[in-house]
Amino acid sequence: MYIEAKGGGLSGPARIGRVVYSKSGKSVYYRGRVFETLKGRGYKANYFDCKSGEHYWISGCKKKGGDRLYPGFIEIDDDAREEYWTVIRCLPGMKHTKRIRCTGKHGGRR
Repeated sequence: MYIEAKGGGLSGPARIGRVVYSKSGKSVYYRGRVFETLKGRGYKANYFDCKSGEHYWISGCKKKGGDRLYPGFIEIDDDAREEYWTVIRCLPGMKHTKRIRCTGKHGGRR
């Protein structure tokens, strides 16, 4: 999944990693953190960290990349990297790449 912190504004640190959903689908677990859905009440965010209250955007990874709205880097977790490059992006030659620069949906416009 694509996970981007939104606490500092429209654009924040981003990662691609494995998450686990709760049975109800309302909670997401990632790296010892629990995220609850904002149920459509967030601005450019769809989840919040239950401990810190910080807002996040969590979504499936896009096949063509371009997960970010605005330009920035995306770190890829080691345990998700091979699957991301071979299954999702269909670029097996990139499977050792840990960090990518994303131009973002809105390019340089901020």
